[in-house]
Amino acid sequence: MEANNHNHQGNNSVVANNVSDKEKMIPPKDFEDLYKEHPLTDETMCGIGPIRSAWLQKFANKKAYVFLYGLLGCTFSASHAYFNGTITTLEKRFKIPSRTTGIITVGNDISQLFVSMVLSYYTGRGHRPRWIALGIYTVVLYCLMSALPHLLYGPGDDALALTVEYGGIVDHNSTQEVIKKRKLLCGPKGEEGGCEKGDGSMWPPTILFLANFVAGIGGTLYYTLGVSYMDDNIQKAKTPALISFSYFLRMLGPAIGYSLASLCLKFYISPTLTPTIGTDDPRWLGAWWFGWIILSIVLAVLAAFLALFPKTLPRAAVRRMISMERQKSEAKSEPELPASMSDMVRTFWRLITNPTLMCNNLAAVFYFLGYMPYWVFMAKYIETQYRQSASTSSLITGTVGLVFSAFGILISGLIISKYKPRARYLAAWNVIVGIISVLGIISYAFLGCPASDHGAKMSHGDVGTGMSCYGNCSCDYVKYSPVCSEDGTTTFISPCHAGCMQQQTLNGSKIYADCRCVVATTPNVLTRETPLGGITTPGSCPIDCRSKFFIFLAVVCLLKFSGSSGRASNFLLSVRCVEEKDKPIAMGFGMTMGSLCAFIPSPILFGIILDKTCLVWGKTCSGTGNCWLYDGESLRYVLNFTAASFVAIGTVFDAAVWYYSKNLKIFDEEVELKDVEHPTKEKIVIDD
Repeated sequence: MEANNHNHQGNNSVVANNVSDKEKMIPPKDFEDLYKEHPLTDETMCGIGPIRSAWLQKFANKKAYVFLYGLLGCTFSASHAYFNGTITTLEKRFKIPSRTTGIITVGNDISQLFVSMVLSYYTGRGHRPRWIALGIYTVVLYCLMSALPHLLYGPGDDALALTVEYGGIVDHNSTQEVIKKRKLLCGPKGEEGGCEKGDGSMWPPTILFLANFVAGIGGTLYYTLGVSYMDDNIQKAKTPALISFSYFLRMLGPAIGYSLASLCLKFYISPTLTPTIGTDDPRWLGAWWFGWIILSIVLAVLAAFLALFPKTLPRAAVRRMISMERQKSEAKSEPELPASMSDMVRTFWRLITNPTLMCNNLAAVFYFLGYMPYWVFMAKYIETQYRQSASTSSLITGTVGLVFSAFGILISGLIISKYKPRARYLAAWNVIVGIISVLGIISYAFLGCPASDHGAKMSHGDVGTGMSCYGNCSCDYVKYSPVCSEDGTTTFISPCHAGCMQQQTLNGSKIYADCRCVVATTPNVLTRETPLGGITTPGSCPIDCRSKFFIFLAVVCLLKFSGSSGRASNFLLSVRCVEEKDKPIAMGFGMTMGSLCAFIPSPILFGIILDKTCLVWGKTCSGTGNCWLYDGESLRYVLNFTAASFVAIGTVFDAAVWYYSKNLKIFDEEVELKDVEHPTKEKIVIDD
């Protein structure tokens, strides 16, 4: 640990912000003169090739970089949020179970696992802005590939059947036989239409997986090189505030992505057709593909601008030159070794034997393990637990905690920059954040709507008759079309599952009559018994649980605020506990650990949990399709308690970071505390 601190103190002199009493004093005006006299080189000029106009050079500063880097991060994170916001629509359209969706989402983490450390090591010593731009263009490819399944497979037969143009309306004069053929009503065994060809094909999810795999390469270059470039070119005292500002811009991404998903899902999957159902109908399929086109265009433009930044910002180059001159006069500086396999192995060894870094990374791993289901499946969770439409769920997921997340990041960054707390205080706050997160996630388990859909399990019930009430109906390949019993207490999968024999019109509204699984509200006059054969109405039975939903949103906001307030401190602990030259690969190492231990297994694990709590599966020619109905209570308990357990383990590792960080120096002032013994020596800060 002492060796790490010693190395860290030495590294601080590389981009020296404060000058110790052993160093030559350089007044700010002399620094400005040196900056003006220092000639621009290829490494410090904005532009590429012949595009190096004089007006471009005024953008070669930290503010322009942080702003553009934040905008790129905003759009990049918006693309991931957009995918998460359209997950339920993708599952319905291509008949994908949640475990397969989980595998799709880890595609980018698998690629990061293979390339993050190697790429961050070799590209970290090159022209980082251009490498980042190249990585963003792989994200553009990801967006285009994500829209490809719609181009290849179209809206699908289910969506077309619910449009006016393709005969989605059943005329009131249609015969009951026609309605039965559309698998709306109970019909005799042997009359089922069978599955539809193309349902459940593995090619669409394969394309989506490959798209996410490609995006992982771009994500590696963006995250590992972007923050190290920022930290190397900006004064350390100003790093927390600027890092927080870039995080703030990135935090806008999920809100934009989910809002874009909400907007696109309000339009029918084929905008030129006229749907016969509304957005509140669970069979509604929105235009999930359209947002990918918008995101790809924005990313391509921003990446082109980022590629124009120089390898080193001019002011940082001057500070580095001054530091090198001091090192030559005071001590022989350690030469920078060229990138090699042997040096990379030695670097890895330094990282894995660094207890502060390893504990901080493990804390992040378990934190991500616990929070991944809420990042990937939050819109789906809100749909299933609180009966919201796909569009509304995406909008709520993206916007509800935005203000709190933004304030958490900005306030924490400003406080850290102003008061410069020691490493132990930062680590202690992470422990507090972990405890709050555990308690908040546990509370999720007790918040949810009461179930009214258990009537969907009638296939295993007898309704007091000793036999299945729709046992003679051919409902195997029925399309999910929920109906509500006349007493408003039970929701059935479809009129067929309710045993309904007829479709009628009552006061201009469609109803299903003679339903064998529904108890009629009017008793038999002769027997005084309440007979079966009641009516059902289209749609799920209404449930009022707004109070619990608002409490849930309040807890989400609290966790958003507390969790985001630990972003800057977590980053500072990671980059300050390693040598200056190891920062890019340390970021890549942390990303590899996160991918291998959290980002890859977590979505798959929680996707399996979602599937295990499914009550109603759609059937396809290839087997099981997507889930239409979940056991809400079981889902709440299993998912939330599992997630809380992971976050609790991460909090233990945060406590270990607190222990090991007792001698860690975060700011340059801490490195020079020994100079307090010489009060006559004036401290001069080289301004940026």
